[in-house]
Amino acid sequence: MGIFKDMLGAGETLFKNPVALDYDYVPKLIPYRENEQFRIANCIKPLFQRRNGRNLLIYGKPGVGKTVACKHVLKELEEGAEEAEEITPIYINCWQRNTSFKILLEICDKLGYRLTHNKKTDELLAVVVKTLNKGSAVLVFDEIDKIDDYDFLYHFLEQIYRKCIILITNHKEWVIELDDRVKSRLLPEMLEFKPYNLSETKGILKQRADSAFYEGVLDDTAFELITKKTYELQDIRSGLYLLREAGNAAEDKSSKKISLEHTKTAIEKLDKFKIKKSTELEDETKTILELVKQNSGKRIGDIFKIYQDKGGKLVYKSFQRKINKLYQGNYIEVAKTKGGKLGNTSIIKYSKDVKKLTDF
Repeated sequence: MGIFKDMLGAGETLFKNPVALDYDYVPKLIPYRENEQFRIANCIKPLFQRRNGRNLLIYGKPGVGKTVACKHVLKELEEGAEEAEEITPIYINCWQRNTSFKILLEICDKLGYRLTHNKKTDELLAVVVKTLNKGSAVLVFDEIDKIDDYDFLYHFLEQIYRKCIILITNHKEWVIELDDRVKSRLLPEMLEFKPYNLSETKGILKQRADSAFYEGVLDDTAFELITKKTYELQDIRSGLYLLREAGNAAEDKSSKKISLEHTKTAIEKLDKFKIKKSTELEDETKTILELVKQNSGKRIGDIFKIYQDKGGKLVYKSFQRKINKLYQGNYIEVAKTKGGKLGNTSIIKYSKDVKKLTDF
């Protein structure tokens, strides 16, 4: 019966707590981001003295801990001292809520206001402002560059008395394109989240793996490969994906250990985790991508004019948003330039060497 000793029995699992590998899971300790969390807390601190907080723009590559660090600070605020009772923390993911109406609807839900049926945007705004002005508010808008309109931001800056507004984006350059009326009122401090080094990457993945799996099931060589790939990609989320998929691959084989073979199986699936194929883009975005390919290296204004000449119907702001989405998807490169005869502008280049995650 020795052949069965390394096989999982019916009902057995390698996962002690699979939730620990979720991207939005907030662990009790957030290692290597203590300084960043302190900066976030300092922007919120004036609210404890019933003064206006300081606004903050957090930026950095995907998977470097921006969201989890922010959520951790909000969690401490919710569970914290008695003096924080008058402070309302609200987190919104703007990828999922990308208009003023959707954002206001979500905030109403978080505030426990249910009478939203048939209400217009300005009516929802009045409810939110009135409720938040009873105390102070920390408003976190993650993936802020995915927003289609910034009316809500302008009104919050104007009408909410005591608040700290925190915006999270992968791209520092996003703020350059922000409407002047919003930018002049926002005046955010800037906080960069730099990529984790190899030792930090290993430490974070070890923490998550220890929480997710039973002791001794993850082979050292498998873990080392996952750490190496994650560091190369500089995206902790990729490492969490690899840990989970390697565990699933091991269970599919009824193995009691997660081996190098199971990790390699997970890596083969990695390209499906993040990078979309260009065939999945909507038609209008495909058209713009093709124009960029044909006119790589030109200014965004010049490409927009070519787009118009070819019968494109989008206005400039909508065109900019399409360009931004292509940039987010790693289809194109955007280089910001300052000064010169034409002032500030963006140079758009087609990404000839876009790599799938499995290329690393």
